[in-house]
Amino acid sequence: MSTIEQAVKRLEELRAAGVDVPWAATPNADSAPAPTTAVPQQPTSVRPLPTAVKQAEPAPQEAKPQDMGTRSKQVEIDLNKLAALGYIVPHATRSLLVDEFRVIKRPLLGNITGAAAGKIDRPNLIMVTSSLPGEGKTFVAANLAMSIAAELNHTVLLVDADPSRSSLLERLGIPPAQGLIDKLLHPDLDLSDLILATNVPKLAVLPVGTSNAQATELFASASMDLLLEEMAHRYRDRVIILDAPPLLPSAEARALSLHAGQILFVVQAGRTHQGTVQQSLGILQDHPMVYTLLNQSRGPKAGSPYGYYAY
Repeated sequence: MSTIEQAVKRLEELRAAGVDVPWAATPNADSAPAPTTAVPQQPTSVRPLPTAVKQAEPAPQEAKPQDMGTRSKQVEIDLNKLAALGYIVPHATRSLLVDEFRVIKRPLLGNITGAAAGKIDRPNLIMVTSSLPGEGKTFVAANLAMSIAAELNHTVLLVDADPSRSSLLERLGIPPAQGLIDKLLHPDLDLSDLILATNVPKLAVLPVGTSNAQATELFASASMDLLLEEMAHRYRDRVIILDAPPLLPSAEARALSLHAGQILFVVQAGRTHQGTVQQSLGILQDHPMVYTLLNQSRGPKAGSPYGYYAY
């Protein structure tokens, strides 16, 4: 019999004789399991369950319109209303108006991408104005924006820059919102939060914003110059169209003309007097790139309600 067997036999004899041997009840410390209440078991891995990983992933975001800002609000232009009013809309059938605005936009785009681009400061910043209210400048600005938005290599930002007689958003069926003036008053506002992406591919709108009595001073300020510089250079493929006030009854248009690279001057045929046109062109005489558009011309050479002439 081995020593261990002899010890076990002796232990049994002592217990049978009624001898208390508590030291024999203590198990081997090396083989004892740790109490779960005193030492909580830690996981060997913090890897979450597959379902938890899936739930933690961010929900997919809707694709934003190209180059319109990561936080642009989406609005719906009432295209049916525009078409009823005679405006160009996407996928419209070919018409005389569509063809004429193709002619109108071509030299403007040529100055942006062609040989003249290096000679004009901010050629992609186009101001649309007239001598007096009611000559069709907003009609021209909106149709020009729609026509350029159909281009393959350009996006368009249509800016309502007429604080006194703003009508652009109403015609597009867009409710009033913060915009250009608010950005000038509060430079901390992010431009992307003010630009409105639309249901027209590659077309966005910047409202004129909150009415302010010092709009002229704001438009002529260094802040305005810096803002337009940022807008013109942030995206090289973006064309910015300013629906500006008329030249003669307001000072805002004169201030804006100092910032624009190209000016499209609208004249209503049969209504605007020659002296009025000459007075307006005198205001713009130092600008390097001014085009005139004769609106509602019924002359035999025009052949349509809209005639385009370079100045």
